Amino acid sequence: MGWTIDDMPDQRGRIALVTGANSGLGLETTLALLKAGATVLMACRSRRKGEAARSQLLELGSSGIDLLHLDLADLANVDACSDEVKSRYGRLDLLINNAGVMAPPRLLSQQGHEMQWAVNHLGHFALTNALLPLMEGREQARVVTVTSGAQYFGTIGWDDLNGERRYDRWKAYCQSKLANVMFAIQLNERLEQRGSCVRSLAAHPGLARTNLQPMSVAASGAWQEAMAYRLMDPLFQSAAQGALPQLHAATSPSAKGGEHYGPGQFGGMRGAPKQQPIAPSARKAQDRERLWQISETLIGTRSTAA
Repeated sequence: MGWTIDDMPDQRGRIALVTGANSGLGLETTLALLKAGATVLMACRSRRKGEAARSQLLELGSSGIDLLHLDLADLANVDACSDEVKSRYGRLDLLINNAGVMAPPRLLSQQGHEMQWAVNHLGHFALTNALLPLMEGREQARVVTVTSGAQYFGTIGWDDLNGERRYDRWKAYCQSKLANVMFAIQLNERLEQRGSCVRSLAAHPGLARTNLQPMSVAASGAWQEAMAYRLMDPLFQSAAQGALPQLHAATSPSAKGGEHYGPGQFGGMRGAPKQQPIAPSARKAQDRERLWQISETLIGTRSTAA
């Protein structure tokens, strides 16, 4: 049968922050961690949607839930959210970089970065580096960055990261998901090199039914995309099933830093979590380090995982 949430270790006394916690994979991850006894900080862009999700969880009998305003498209807000976590909690055990946007028309973040690059990669890069000091010394402290099967189709447009010369919304999405796994692996290497107890892992949900698909269709207005999703629908697993790889990476004693988890069946599209290979494009250490240096420059700060 494979690993399920019933196999999760007791999380009582632990604090977890989940980005994009109000829907889809983030909401299922939050619910599972709450059931295991963790205190969960729901970091959401929309206060209204975050509060609605929090109320839903409270009605289910959950406790230990806090709500944070986090707009990953605004690095100033990322800093403010990080400062709030530092002042209110002073420690953190799990950081699950789950939030994301998928294939919108070309939009720019508050700082002028292409929106998928900004939200999926840069915002999480900045958030992680700001919160790492809170995780030092914590037993089994882990950062889990959620990527996608799109990583396997991704390339980093080193000379056109923002799609200024030519924007293809799906290429930009694949680029951001490749960056996710490159960041996760490079972060773990840096943490190990400096003797940190924190570990970094990556996970992808396979084909999971979330709000990303209908939002992508609505944004594009493309009937071909809507038709493709309808034809593929039988292959999709639930958001709860799709959340298992990131939960396994975050909590399983057998999961190790630098590993990457995804569904173990149908070519990584569905099924119980299993360690999966990362995209070939993410395996070059020099490219991962190049991405790190560029990301540091773009967020305008020196990382704490030096």
